[in-house]
Amino acid sequence: MPVMTDFLAELRWRGMLQEMTEGLEPRLARGPIAAYVGFDPTGDSLHAGHLIPIFGLLHLQRAGGRPVAVVGGGTGMVGDPSGRSAERNLLDEPTLAANVAAIRAQLERFLDFSPGEHAARMIDNREWLGRYGLIEFLRDIGKHFSLGYMLSKDSVQLRMGAGISFTEFSYMTLQATDFLHLYRDHGVEMQMGGADQFGNITAGLELIRRVLGQGPDGEPRAYGLSFPLLTAPSGKKFGKSEGGQTVFLARHRTSPYAFYQYWLNSDDRDVQLYLRTLTLLTREEIAALEAEQAAHPERRLAQRALALDLTARVHGTPEAELQRRVGELAFSGEPLLDPDVLQVLHDDVGGFTFAAEVPTAFDLAMASGLFASRGDLRRSIAQGGVVVDDVRVVDGDAPVGPPIAGRYHVVRHGRRQLTVGVARTRAGDDRAQQAGDGLA
Repeated sequence: MPVMTDFLAELRWRGMLQEMTEGLEPRLARGPIAAYVGFDPTGDSLHAGHLIPIFGLLHLQRAGGRPVAVVGGGTGMVGDPSGRSAERNLLDEPTLAANVAAIRAQLERFLDFSPGEHAARMIDNREWLGRYGLIEFLRDIGKHFSLGYMLSKDSVQLRMGAGISFTEFSYMTLQATDFLHLYRDHGVEMQMGGADQFGNITAGLELIRRVLGQGPDGEPRAYGLSFPLLTAPSGKKFGKSEGGQTVFLARHRTSPYAFYQYWLNSDDRDVQLYLRTLTLLTREEIAALEAEQAAHPERRLAQRALALDLTARVHGTPEAELQRRVGELAFSGEPLLDPDVLQVLHDDVGGFTFAAEVPTAFDLAMASGLFASRGDLRRSIAQGGVVVDDVRVVDGDAPVGPPIAGRYHVVRHGRRQLTVGVARTRAGDDRAQQAGDGLA
């Protein structure tokens, strides 16, 4: 049976514990605790940078604690200056409500919200922040914060040069109010977050102390814990694709194919860290993968395990298995006959469309977009570098065979370039485009 002291031990060996406040370890030894993490709803999807605190909540729940996800519908209308160099846009209520619903669905992939003693809970801080009037807030909350204390916070100092509005300057008082409310009304004793949030976390602890005093026997009433900000050992920007795009958890922002490929392409220097922090694999399972990786790095077994595990958690096991098949088949040299795999490749690797009438191999290859000019294509055919549906093209004027599964053709140029075409209907509808829109 898990005990709460296992929680800190788990975080330590996984490299997920940055800092914690005084008294937390003996508090956990006394029994289960409720802890929360705040999530900013200014976007309609969480991203890779949120995975560490999400896994922190998951480890807490597995150790017997009660995880609480606070979606900042109230604070999201103000904006947190932590880790930012510019003021963010403020959102209207309908947009915030839609974002909150989307984030809830994503968190359900990680946390168990089903009824029970350790059930996860999601709360929107608009429930209490929205009830405050300005005079009431200044009287009950504002009086506990000195200007010097607020100015000393790193999140504020980093913005002083460029300028910070009173709106964002006051953010820490709102986040501290969250902690006070959750402690008083919901029995939440701990706040967790990234290392850049530790100043705001301690502001909440200070507010609880000022309003309610010290706990029994002079012990703290509440506690804080921070996770390290994930920095890839290779120096690669964590959570960003090669093109600089953020890796999101929502499929309409980052496709399952792109999500799987991001983790599959992890640097050898990074994958060990990711296995510890972003999966629930055991110490022994990770050690075995590391040994295999050291002996046969070309097999990329650690990256495959990471990509499959994370994609299954975010997008579901069937989708992860599909992306595994796509990754294995695309450049293996084996015939591509699975229509599900072909559709993924068409949607995510720059597919093309072709006329439903039987085209020649030359026309199909030109339509693929793999060749800069007709002359370039002719030279590639002469050199034996063009393959259509696993048949090497010798005569460009020869017709191609029937489409795979009635609608696909695969064109390869050399060993590493591949694209998938989809037949257009005679009515001119671009079925491939419609399919892509359906996945968006």
